[in-house]
Amino acid sequence: MSRLAKKPIQIPAKVTVTSGDGMLTVKGSKDTLSQSIHSSISINVTDEGVVITQNNSSKLSKALTGTFAALLNSMMLGVETPFKKTLILNGVGYKVELRGNELVFAVGFSHPVVLKVPEGITATVVKTTITIEGSDKQKVGQFSAEVRAVKPPEPYLGKGIKYDTEVIRRKQGKKAV
Repeated sequence: MSRLAKKPIQIPAKVTVTSGDGMLTVKGSKDTLSQSIHSSISINVTDEGVVITQNNSSKLSKALTGTFAALLNSMMLGVETPFKKTLILNGVGYKVELRGNELVFAVGFSHPVVLKVPEGITATVVKTTITIEGSDKQKVGQFSAEVRAVKPPEPYLGKGIKYDTEVIRRKQGKKAV
């Protein structure tokens, strides 16, 4: 069993957590998030905090207690302050623009690449910097990975879409003999 789930998880002041009918709902001042609860664990909200317990002694239920403790922590953080990922577009002639709720990329292909921004996520574009924000940590990370997968950075020239904190290990090109 996870060490996170052994103790009651403290609830921040402006956040309310409810559990019932197989759903876990976290409500804050900015947003409301909900997650379905697996049948092998149970989640109870008490005065001390949120208690996650196993319904049986299987390996899966032991693993899920820690998973749901981490999910609950990220949900409680996200409803107060949104999660944010920043991506940078490198390359001569590479462009990105926001049209409504779609990101349109011109990254060296014969056609523009269009990605629809999911619900609950806001994307902003300033020149070659893309900022993705949202209260759901999973959605923000997944959409950031989808944006990066449009044109991953390559090691020779460093062209492509990379995270702002990502370091690209550059390779040396061909040498003349």
